[in-house]
Amino acid sequence: MAETDLMQLYSRRILALTTAIPHQGRLDDAQASVQRRSPQCGSSVTVHLSMADGRISDFAQEVRACALGQASASVLGQAVIGMDRAGIVQARDQLRAMLTQDAPAPDAPFSDLEALTPARAYPNRHPSILLAWDATLEALDKASV
Repeated sequence: MAETDLMQLYSRRILALTTAIPHQGRLDDAQASVQRRSPQCGSSVTVHLSMADGRISDFAQEVRACALGQASASVLGQAVIGMDRAGIVQARDQLRAMLTQDAPAPDAPFSDLEALTPARAYPNRHPSILLAWDATLEALDKASV
């Protein structure tokens, strides 16, 4: 990877997102907790959440990931409270399509994921970018049971 490619991939915008990850930590009274790990890079995310009326009412995340995974978790954390499963699925699917099919960035409130567009060229980074989303969906499924 050339130095200019690295600079584009780890832009100031992405790095800024990594410094402001919302809802970091644990949720002691979570209805579900799920840890996901990417075997490619060792990144891990643990999501804790509670639900009320089919929507996420409380959320916390422990993010130990590369800058791209942290940035993705940051955008998720900014708007996850109040979302239902369908909204998370839609955003995750839009993110995956942005990375793999040159689709546009996800819709608001997750449009800041556009900052991760340069990661399209690095498929080995995609699992880390999707970690927080997949952990959240698995936790939603556990909490709904």
